[in-house]
Amino acid sequence: MDREFLIDLFADFGPVTIRKMFSGHGISADGVNFALSLRAGLFFRADEVTIPDFEAEGSKPFQYSTRAKTVLVNSYWELPARLFDDSAELAQWARAALAAAQRARVKKRPKGKKAAKKVAPRKSVAKKAVKKTVPRVGKAKRAHRSK
Repeated sequence: MDREFLIDLFADFGPVTIRKMFSGHGISADGVNFALSLRAGLFFRADEVTIPDFEAEGSKPFQYSTRAKTVLVNSYWELPARLFDDSAELAQWARAALAAAQRARVKKRPKGKKAAKKVAPRKSVAKKAVKKTVPRVGKAKRAHRSK
C-alpha cells in the first residue's frame, strides 16, 4: 500500500500522518500511532476493549518471524478485509484503534521521578588539613598588614 492509497483509505476518518516504518508505513493522528501498513496487510492498534471485535471478524494479531521463533504482537491486529470497501465503517474502526493507542499511551506514562535525597557534599581530608595549617588573621592584623 502506498501513501496515496492510505490517505484515500482514511479520508472519512480525518487527516492522518504517514511515515515510513519497517517495511511499510506507520499511520498516526494527533501524534499517536494507531495503525501499521506492512507487506502483510493493514494492522490497527488493539487492546482488551477492541480485541473481541477483531476476533469476531476472524482477524489475527500481527506476527513476524525471526531466525529462532515467531513473535506475536498482540497490540496490533489485522484489519478485516471487508472494511477496505466500507470507508465509513473503516473510520469507526480507526477511531477505536486511536482510542486504544491513547489508552496504551496513558498506561505507559512514567510515574513522577522520585525526589533524590540531598546529601551534603563530603569535604576531602586534604582540604581540611590545609585549612588547619593556615593561620587565621584577625581584623587588627589585616588592618596592620594593609598599611
